Amino acid sequence: MDNPRILVVTPEITYLPRGMGNLAQRMTAKAGGLADVSASLVAALFEMGADVHVALPNYRRMFHMDVFNLVSQELRLYHKKLPADRIHLAEDRIFYYRDQVYSSYEEDNTRIALIFQREIINNIIPRVQPDLIHCNDWMTGLIPALARRLEIPCLFTVHNIHTELVTLEQVEDIGIDAAEFWEGLYYTQPPGSYEAARHDVPVDLLASGIFASHYINSVSPSFLYEVAEGRHPFVPDPVRWEMANKLYAGCAHGILNAPDISFDPSSDPALAQHYDAETHAEGKRANKAEFQQRMGLHADPDAPLFYWPSRLDPMQKGCELLTDILFQLVSDYDDARLQIAVVANGQHAIYFHDIVRMHDLAGRVSIADFDEDLSRLGYAGADFMLMPSRFEPCGLPQMVSILYGTLPIVHATGGLRDTISPLDWGKGEGNGFAFDYYGTEGFRWAIDQAMHFYRLPPERRAKEIQRVMIQGAERFNHAATARDYFNVYERMLRRPLMTAVG
Repeated sequence: MDNPRILVVTPEITYLPRGMGNLAQRMTAKAGGLADVSASLVAALFEMGADVHVALPNYRRMFHMDVFNLVSQELRLYHKKLPADRIHLAEDRIFYYRDQVYSSYEEDNTRIALIFQREIINNIIPRVQPDLIHCNDWMTGLIPALARRLEIPCLFTVHNIHTELVTLEQVEDIGIDAAEFWEGLYYTQPPGSYEAARHDVPVDLLASGIFASHYINSVSPSFLYEVAEGRHPFVPDPVRWEMANKLYAGCAHGILNAPDISFDPSSDPALAQHYDAETHAEGKRANKAEFQQRMGLHADPDAPLFYWPSRLDPMQKGCELLTDILFQLVSDYDDARLQIAVVANGQHAIYFHDIVRMHDLAGRVSIADFDEDLSRLGYAGADFMLMPSRFEPCGLPQMVSILYGTLPIVHATGGLRDTISPLDWGKGEGNGFAFDYYGTEGFRWAIDQAMHFYRLPPERRAKEIQRVMIQGAERFNHAATARDYFNVYERMLRRPLMTAVG
């Protein structure tokens, strides 16, 4: 077959190709970066003429439609568009009335994932007859074992390390005949027999997906190695062991995510003034004024503005590093009138509010709940973005900030290490400020480096920021991410993805 059939299985997606018509653009069900990656990959495959199919739950409420027939009717109106039979919606009422992808109750999420996989296994795979299946995260962890049984190459993408445990009894009670592929799953201990496994030995869904798939990828090269080498104690041993096995067998790769295509300062409707790399100085100045006004900060176009856009999670995001140095930082740079803005939710927010109140930092430090438009304005108006994550499988804020001409200050871990290199304005190299050892000392050092850059003459800074924005747009885009996936597909299929192209 000249054009292999690719089935992308995902519980989330941001959009489907415009060639599918207006209703396809309403098919948005997003909880994180998985939705963006799925959308960009399907779109890129479609635009290249690949025989791409996508399987996702029929979230009727989130899709703002009542029946799939509406999509079919609209598709018939278009010439050379993706046929309706390329979109495969898993049908069950458990999906129909949801207003978000995941539930706050883990039991619900497990049941939703099993029903989704039941529809893929029982209906969609037999109908599509794919040459390659691309699965994503623990919610699709049973499918690679079936794919191996059917001798269909399967790629499994690890977006994060969360997993769930289920018994074969639960799996079969949902309607999946696991007896066909039970030996290809990963159990919490050797099951001995099918009968023993069915009742007493749980299946690890994420470890199963990694174990049974023919090839895996993580969403950054460095995070793949960090997990395999045991650098993160929070990663469950089965997941670490199986990722290491795939890596050392030459069956694993790191592929960076890319920001959603809507993150573009030349067209973002949330901004006070649009700009590009050439006009960024004027554009960012206008957006800084608007952002300062909306955040209750002092109106000061020359104040260095540091922006925190990530959730306030002290287990991962490093927000405790900022609160530990917050007062001293503002005090030390009082002459520069340094400002800090936080647009994020999370349990650590209370500490920011306490510090601002205790030290009377209003006008210099401001905290607001997350709001999409305000967050985007922050990227455009700030000078620097703070992201000192303890660990980061990929990360998108550091890439978004570069696209908006806001230089990142990051801990060199995972995807942050892969995307941010030290700024050397003498050589015209690098794109941000990174510290190697997690702690307040390293974080403060990186901020000091940023302030040293900020005190350069404005025209010198503008030249570097223009370069960083241009290079960032060339590197951090969905076409680059899709090319990496194409290369993996071709390696798995052992032939060119599309012989008629190029």
